[in-house]
Parts: sequence; structure tokens; C-alpha cells
Amino acid sequence: MNKKTRNLTLSALFASLTVISLYIASVWPTGLFGLVAFASLFGTATVIEAGLAPGIYVYLVSSMLSMLIIPNRAAPLLFIFFFGYYPVVKSLIERIRLIIIQWALKLLLFNLSLTVIWFFFRGLIFNFGDKAPNLIFIYLGGSIVFALFDYGYTKIIWLYINRISKYTRRK
Repeated sequence: MNKKTRNLTLSALFASLTVISLYIASVWPTGLFGLVAFASLFGTATVIEAGLAPGIYVYLVSSMLSMLIIPNRAAPLLFIFFFGYYPVVKSLIERIRLIIIQWALKLLLFNLSLTVIWFFFRGLIFNFGDKAPNLIFIYLGGSIVFALFDYGYTKIIWLYINRISKYTRRK
């Protein structure tokens, strides 16, 4: 199998697994954030195995398909506005040598995404009832949770590269 066919096949497989994960996240609301974050791992695998362009294609195809076929919009919106493109952006940001700049860009990206989600899709994704929390706590707490997420995500990427990826590479 040539490289283009392999990349196309892997991208299609990872896009379909992403949409399946997003569908499960939409019908299992208590696992919404975790399952959407899990769905983004398929984009990470695409970037590792096939490169940035196929990773972008997986994000775009998964986003469009999930918006078309998943009736509950919370999971696809979380994927579209943060988790879906994060593997590609993380790959690009981590090419910068200075860690302080990496973290500054990651936190800026997270807070911009949180702002879009908070002001446009708050009712779909967050269910606070009548008592909305203070925005300072949302941004501060969200940034801390994001930093923990990014650290764990990096560890999962390491695990994938060192333990799983060797089985998907052509010998």
C-alpha cells in the first residue's frame, strides 16, 4: 500500500471513530467532556501517523458529519470549538522552543475558545440553572483544568508514540 492510500485509509478510520465517540458523548451526557476529549485523540493519532494536513481533514470531516448526524449539539460544538482542532494546534505550538511561550499560547487559545463557548453556546453545554458562577472563577478554574488536561494529553501522546504507533507503521 502506498503512502497516500495509507494516509487516506487511516484518516477515514480515525474520522469515523471520532464521530462514533461524539455520538456516544451526545447520548451519555455525564461523560460529555471526557468523551469529547477522547474523540480528539483520534485527531492526535492522525497527526502522528499521517501529518498535519490529514489531521486537519479529520477535524473538518468529523465536525461536519457530527453536526449533520448527531441530534444533540453539545458534543459536536465542544469538539468544533476546542477539542477537535487542539491536536493540530498543540503540534504546531510545541515546535516553539521556549516553554513559557508554549504555555502562554495554549492558555490564550483555551481562554479564547472558552469565551466563544461561554457567550454563544453556554446554554447547550453548561447547565448551571439560575445560578451562573462568577466568570473569574470559570476562567481561573478552567485554565487550571486545561493545564492538567494538556499535561495528561502529552502523556497519552507519549504512550501512543512509544507503545501503540509501532504497530501501525509499515515495516
